[in-house]
Amino acid sequence: MYRRSFLTLVPAGLTAAYSTSLTRAQSTSSLTGTYHDRASRLIGAALTDDGGWRKLEYLCDRIGNRIDGSPALTKAIEWVAGEMRREGLSNVQTPLVKVPNWVRGQESARLVEPVDAPVSMLGLGGSVGTPVEGITAEVVAVSSFDELDALGAEKVRGKIVLYDAPWQGYGKTVQYRTAGASRAAKLGAVASLVRSVTPLSLRDPHTGMMGYEADVRQIPHAAVSVEDALRIQRLLDAGNVVRLQLKMSAQTLPDADAANVIGEIPGREKPEEIVVLGGHIDSWDVGQGAQDDGCGLVACWQAVVLMKQLNLIPRRTVRIVGWVDEEHTGAGGKAYQAWAGDTVRNHVAAIEMDGGAERPVGYGLSIRGAKDDVANRALARAKAIGKLLDGIGAGEMTKGGGGADIAPLMALGVPGFGHRTVGQRYFEWHHSEADTLDKIDPKEFRLNVASLAVLAYVLADMDERIDA
Repeated sequence: MYRRSFLTLVPAGLTAAYSTSLTRAQSTSSLTGTYHDRASRLIGAALTDDGGWRKLEYLCDRIGNRIDGSPALTKAIEWVAGEMRREGLSNVQTPLVKVPNWVRGQESARLVEPVDAPVSMLGLGGSVGTPVEGITAEVVAVSSFDELDALGAEKVRGKIVLYDAPWQGYGKTVQYRTAGASRAAKLGAVASLVRSVTPLSLRDPHTGMMGYEADVRQIPHAAVSVEDALRIQRLLDAGNVVRLQLKMSAQTLPDADAANVIGEIPGREKPEEIVVLGGHIDSWDVGQGAQDDGCGLVACWQAVVLMKQLNLIPRRTVRIVGWVDEEHTGAGGKAYQAWAGDTVRNHVAAIEMDGGAERPVGYGLSIRGAKDDVANRALARAKAIGKLLDGIGAGEMTKGGGGADIAPLMALGVPGFGHRTVGQRYFEWHHSEADTLDKIDPKEFRLNVASLAVLAYVLADMDERIDA
């Protein structure tokens, strides 16, 4: 018996929509197969590569930490740009970025009552200093802002506030570092200290950025080691008056000149369309800036270099960026967005690695302002790319991702991919003297290079944009 096809029963307006959705479904399902061989080549090259590790070793051991305004940061920018040119990347540029110039200077903390003992501390980025003779005052300890407010001005005025807040994850605990100084100053405190934001300590304090509210008196703000915070708390719990001397010569100088570092592989068919990936080149002035974020910068950089070495030139341009000033104000990400100008609309995707180089597990994807059907279709395509990474355990694709440096692009609708790892120990080293190269496993570093290479290449080569 003759049967009319299904499509003859569908109104003409819906026929085109059905055909389009079918084509897209087929495109998504075939994506994994289309790129299987090329992904395997990239993964194989990454897992046997030594070039990326040698560059990370040089950055950490020969240049070291790279705080805004430092000669080391200038040296790192010049070295990365020079190596990119030597490797044959195209359009290598170092567009100027003005960055904050906070200088730590000399600093120390010491218990003077009921015992005389040194306290391990690090001033927090952006903090003001103390008078030359320092500040000596009684300490009051709280574990939350609610406890601080409950004390009131009468019990806080003229004292040093210690935020002895237990680790409850970075996102929740870091508030005492960023906002603690002004909250204490409003009640008359003369200085404030924060228990280092870390789940594990070997008496190594962790620094990081802090801020001051407008029209609130600025007081010195520093981090102390977990062990010292706990000791002070025990002394207070035992009924002792605890007095501490804090000395900090920190100061903020006029903004300094720095630069983003940019290199690329021009696309073979659609060079005007861009996939950008990178990490930040600056770090704090302690440790070597290895996990945060030398590894992210170098892993993204090497992922692009491997494409070139294998002659896998995608349809679209792949651009590597070493963003500056992630740690202070995010000036590098904002400056890149301004530098890109109208071409931001041609950015197909942005990928950021800024969570360390532990074993990768996948990526989170966000598309600001996208309709549900667009976001769901993009995630389905991302998951198809993820299947190419399942063999190395890095194929998980989820909603929600991004990063500080790509945030200005994402705010304009560019799809953003946030790199994710198991994240087991990152915050033990974060912003401390312990953030050194030996904390990175070379095998895990290479797995990160592999996952970045595959994701960036497929995004840049697939027929349609990820958000089409």
